[in-house]
Amino acid sequence: MQHMTKHIQVGDWIYEIKAVRALKVESYGQPYSAIANININGDSAYIDGLLTKDDDHFDRKDFNNIISFCRNLDLANVHFDRYKNGTMRSETVKLQKASLPAFLKVVS
Repeated sequence: MQHMTKHIQVGDWIYEIKAVRALKVESYGQPYSAIANININGDSAYIDGLLTKDDDHFDRKDFNNIISFCRNLDLANVHFDRYKNGTMRSETVKLQKASLPAFLKVVS
């Protein structure tokens, strides 16, 4: 996945991405098995409304996909609020910027 920007300019207007609806689905328009609402404020993302179908669980791969998306927006933190085993759980993940491979680093 390539780097994405949160700001897009069209004419005299700048559009800022502040909310994203993420769907877990193979192809857009098909029935999805999970949904997450992502609200962006400054350099932080807040994940709420994370819902999965009864037989589908939010697993490590799903978690890593959301983290990867947020990292590509150059966000610093991701905050999750979700129920796990019937208990509300809050978690904050501090993101580190991906470093350039050694052969791409500027040598002085």
